[in-house]
Amino acid sequence: MYKVVRSSRLYEQIVQQIEGSILKGVLKPGDQLPAERELAQQFGVSRTAVREAIKALREKGLVEAYSGRGTFITDGRSQAIRQSLDLMLRIGQAEGSTHLAVVREILEPEIAFRAATKIEEAHLAAMRDSIATMERSLQDPDEYIEADLDFHLTLAEAAANPIILSLIDSIVVLLREQRMRIFQVDGGPQRGQVHHKRILETVERRDPEMAREAMRAHLRQVREDSQAYLEKRELTGSVS
Repeated sequence: MYKVVRSSRLYEQIVQQIEGSILKGVLKPGDQLPAERELAQQFGVSRTAVREAIKALREKGLVEAYSGRGTFITDGRSQAIRQSLDLMLRIGQAEGSTHLAVVREILEPEIAFRAATKIEEAHLAAMRDSIATMERSLQDPDEYIEADLDFHLTLAEAAANPIILSLIDSIVVLLREQRMRIFQVDGGPQRGQVHHKRILETVERRDPEMAREAMRAHLRQVREDSQAYLEKRELTGSVS
């Protein structure tokens, strides 16, 4: 039904294809979209890209997601566009980057702590796959970043709290942009890999305290690399 998409903004092409299906009448009000994993397979993308596309479609008022039921095509008359966190935090890039770092430092160590007590083998397998993808994509920012996002989203899933997962989903665009900046810092992806492996090791051992500390260490690295990017940009006068 859908074409495999290839772009640094994969979710936009997914949105275009689904929106096209709605406009052509292939998808009608009340129709249910396939499950997230199935859509990811059909489009040939990560689950992160699918999540972001669904979020964009919801903001357009074209679909509605119901916990435990799935995602359904709306009748198009309800256009209650949600105020975007992404836009709010983009007003000032440096300030927005700091705000994002603080939010992550509040949420993600506790997500790692909780995940270590509840994680299932399916989550661990997905996290291992993400690390393997990142390892072979150190020269490919798109592949690396998608796998990085999947790693953190899987950890949020393992925490077994739908509100936590929704919170992380709501800032995924900002997370992607943050990772793209870090990818431009010398050694940034490699340092990230060291921390991802440590986080995985701690949750594999079901050690919540060490998982929390491993995530805190990772986020310190992210903050340092983000600052290095901003300093480099100021020196060169470049804009990303």
